[in-house]
Amino acid sequence: MKTTINTSLNTFLTTPPRSHPIYLPQISSTPLVASYTDSIKDNSVDNYAEIEGRIPLIFLHGFLSNKSCWDGLIALLAQDYRCIALDLLGFGDSSKPQIRYDVAIMVAFVGEFLKVMAIDRAFILGHSFGAWVGAATALHTLDNPDNLQIMGLGLIGAAGIRDDSFCGKYDQYRPLLWDTPVVDWVLSLATPLGKLTGRQAELDKIRWFREELMANPAARSFVVDRIRPEDAVDTVEKEIYRLHLPTLVIAGAEDETIPLWHSQTYAQEIQGAKLAIIPGADHSLPQKYPKEIYQLLQNLLENSIT
Repeated sequence: MKTTINTSLNTFLTTPPRSHPIYLPQISSTPLVASYTDSIKDNSVDNYAEIEGRIPLIFLHGFLSNKSCWDGLIALLAQDYRCIALDLLGFGDSSKPQIRYDVAIMVAFVGEFLKVMAIDRAFILGHSFGAWVGAATALHTLDNPDNLQIMGLGLIGAAGIRDDSFCGKYDQYRPLLWDTPVVDWVLSLATPLGKLTGRQAELDKIRWFREELMANPAARSFVVDRIRPEDAVDTVEKEIYRLHLPTLVIAGAEDETIPLWHSQTYAQEIQGAKLAIIPGADHSLPQKYPKEIYQLLQNLLENSIT
């Protein structure tokens, strides 16, 4: 496998994303838009015919992110594999319907997207929330094997394990969910104070989070509907023991967003899964550590993708 980025991949990385209509009548009477990038359709690879016949890699981004977070890793993988990065429903350039979002809706969206793309076998790479959706998609296919077969999983900084400590950890941010301009007014008044106290960076992060929640119905829905511990009804820790497929779980040693034991749970419960920890890495794994992830994935992909 190649370990350098082919210059022709600049075509892929600068090509506008594609879109596909997705029909989910249970949530929308009109077609939804799935925005994605596809390395072989963007003519960014040299051995098109060879790669086209291989099982594609499907990339699912994390919470408050989008498909572009995978650009660095795809640049390393696209000369050997078909790489499709999808904006999940409610994120990026995909549709953002005003609905109650949950993991089941995301699984349905991913499944319908792969169906219209005529993909019946796939290897899913997910980061954080995207890893949760990937694992849930693999579980869904166990009960619906005629539609899609997941051939393997790469779970990177994976969310989806119930952790009641999350609910209290972010209590101070609950006012950011309030749909009132008063919150924005208070944040604007706090700007001078942030500069004086040396906490401007923290304040900027809070303001960014507020803007994302207000602009993104999917993000706000997920946060609002999971404030209490009893709301965590769609986590996967009780079901992943049913999975028996090639799986690599990758964690950052310095990840302060997802505790290491979440990744350890995935690795222990999924039959045949392996755990790899990247020293010094935080939660921004695809964005900051694509080369390390690429190196860790090589053996798994070489043995799983044909």
